[in-house]
Amino acid sequence: MDYLRKIDVAALPRDQRLNEPLVGHGDGVTGASVAVVVTPPGEGSPAGLHTHVFDQIFFILGGTMSVISDGTQYEPDAGTLVVFPAGVPHRNWNAGTEATVHLAVNAPFPDPDEPFAIPAGG
Repeated sequence: MDYLRKIDVAALPRDQRLNEPLVGHGDGVTGASVAVVVTPPGEGSPAGLHTHVFDQIFFILGGTMSVISDGTQYEPDAGTLVVFPAGVPHRNWNAGTEATVHLAVNAPFPDPDEPFAIPAGG
């Protein structure tokens, strides 16, 4: 098992949506998944407004992310922690001119046999 994992955030492409898992199934971790996500301008949550059966936490590393959470819109930027509790309808997208980069933590670990996102109201 790799106990230390280094990722060169500056080298990640900024022209396509990227979800780079850092901790996932098969890594020996059972409490949470962790990924680095890049969202280019004009893109965002593929599921639109949705919920999860787990908590989702984002730490924004770069750029400004547009977020709707429980009916309120926010514009958090780098250095901001965004918390989406399980069951709360939310969406994130990039309305800016530069790519956003965030660390995404999902806890407890999402069940790979269940849908990751559930459309809001569905």
